[in-house]
Amino acid sequence: MILSKLPGLRLSNHIGSTVKRCLTSSPWADFAMAPPDPIIGLNEAFQRDDFPQKVNVGVGAYRDDAGKPFVLPCVREAEKRLLDQNLDMEYSGIAGDAKFVQAALKFAYGDNSIAMSEGRVQGVQALSGTGGLRVMGELLKRHGHSMIYVPNPTWGNHIPIFNNSGLEVRKYRYYNASTSDLDIDGMIADIKEIPEKTPVLLHACAHNPTGMDPSMEQWKQISELVKKRNLLPFFDCAYQGFASGDAVTDAAALRMFVDDGHLMGLVQSFSKNFGLYGHRIGALSVVGANEEEAKRVVSQMKIVIRPMYSNPPRHGARLVHAILSDSTLSKEFVEQCKGMADRIQSMRTVLRTRLEEAGSKHNWDHITKQIGMFAYSGLSKDQVMAMRERHHIYCTADGRISMAGVTSGNVDYIAQAINDVSK
Repeated sequence: MILSKLPGLRLSNHIGSTVKRCLTSSPWADFAMAPPDPIIGLNEAFQRDDFPQKVNVGVGAYRDDAGKPFVLPCVREAEKRLLDQNLDMEYSGIAGDAKFVQAALKFAYGDNSIAMSEGRVQGVQALSGTGGLRVMGELLKRHGHSMIYVPNPTWGNHIPIFNNSGLEVRKYRYYNASTSDLDIDGMIADIKEIPEKTPVLLHACAHNPTGMDPSMEQWKQISELVKKRNLLPFFDCAYQGFASGDAVTDAAALRMFVDDGHLMGLVQSFSKNFGLYGHRIGALSVVGANEEEAKRVVSQMKIVIRPMYSNPPRHGARLVHAILSDSTLSKEFVEQCKGMADRIQSMRTVLRTRLEEAGSKHNWDHITKQIGMFAYSGLSKDQVMAMRERHHIYCTADGRISMAGVTSGNVDYIAQAINDVSK
């Protein structure tokens, strides 16, 4: 008997060839495996590491001094109050929760903002800072802009967000790695060359990743130049209250630009300062020449939002509004937010002291001069990888250390590791 004529064998061959044809004709066959996200991949590598003293200082989320996630008590209280109200779960509309938006804008622009009292500040709820940036990017592209300038360096997600919005991303000098300080001269020189009417992204406070902010005198210089060049300032404000511990101080540059007469944009995130990381709560706003103009811009934002994600989530917006609209909860928020900022600042001081005590020959002044969640350590990529391999300490390849991951229990170990790889 010829084996190939056996019914079962013919069926097996037929199935095999059919499966092969299906695989080779799959619509997904040409999809390559994408490289891991730098932050997510870092976290995955950390999770796989079984070393008992491993430390993750790559995550951009606050941790308490025990290294645990922290929910603000005022947020817990607001949750209880909302639960007692038995609220519905209806859609919030394209522009989001109007009460939240007004509270968010007042938080950023100030209680006594003349621009707000004149109705020249209008905005929408956004999917935290990331979503607001994407909406603004697409809005700018739709209305005649082809490029945006960002600081070098900037938050890693800024560039793909604006590229995916259809904008060309160009950079202006911001940080001098050799001196670990703000490159104000380079920044001013580059801004002078930016074409008129071009959008310019500015970090309102706690610049990510460097943590190095201009002084108020330098901000004034930047404001005057941006206005003289007739540029479009667009502020990214992700750390108000979390940077210095004072929301008013952290909004000072933004408010200066408004007082100086700039027509501008602002995106806010409530992830860091309110600890609402997973709720994706933010706001996107503009300052117009008049109320009617600002409302027209918002109408165009809604045109972008509707096919993108339709409308934003409700619960986190309700939480922020509940806190900012209640005097007791607002006071508690200020205290608790300052507590987070103070812990991070204290860890900066301890880390610098421990590095100096370890006999390091480097100057670590920049660690305490910087502000906010991140310390731009100055470590090279090779030193970062050596620290990961020898000491199981995980930070991003550019040497950015999340100070939220530094605790009284691991700061000595981290200092010893940095000193070891930077000798």
